[in-house]
Amino acid sequence: MIEIKNIIKSYGTLRVLRGIDLVIPDREVVAVTGTSGAGKSTLLHILGTLDTPDSGEILYDGENIARYPAGKLSAFRNRNIGFVFQFHHLLPEFTALENICIPAWIKGDSRREATRKATALLELLGLEERASHKPSELSGGEQQRVSVARALINSPRAVLADEPSGNLDSQTRNELHRLFFRLRDELHQTFVIVTHDAELAAMSDRKITLSDGRIA
Repeated sequence: MIEIKNIIKSYGTLRVLRGIDLVIPDREVVAVTGTSGAGKSTLLHILGTLDTPDSGEILYDGENIARYPAGKLSAFRNRNIGFVFQFHHLLPEFTALENICIPAWIKGDSRREATRKATALLELLGLEERASHKPSELSGGEQQRVSVARALINSPRAVLADEPSGNLDSQTRNELHRLFFRLRDELHQTFVIVTHDAELAAMSDRKITLSDGRIA
């Protein structure tokens, strides 16, 4: 479903990615591991079109989206890629329901349709009673589940997660990890997860290790 070819990325004189080739099939949970500075987050941001490579191709279903103009690329990202980050990036002035709705509003869904989809996701993730709560009123695990629901609302082809359980206690972390695999099975999502968590990496369908900007 996703294929990248010979991805090279530098920041000034620092070469971060040194020719990455990778194929990610549909409905797979892929863990990306490696030491700090190996290029994991950079690779994830390029997969998610949040950053652009110096050279190489990014193909979704065989189409090289790296050539898209900015507006078309932004629309593609909104509809096809969901993001979950270590720090939830929930907007504090909005409720859980409203935070989940934001990508759907950007997409152009009506308030009624976005609310319907967000409510269904809250129920799926066991958060229906927290819909009207703002982020400051939610636990860390609840905030992360809200961010997962936000990533899912536009039914993206891929969900990209960067250290999603890094700030969670062990019980909440394990619950989140199991949730990823349940969503893969029930919603047929593809997950690419940057993680230092050895247990999550071992659970994944495939583990990819980066070392010095290359796949080891």
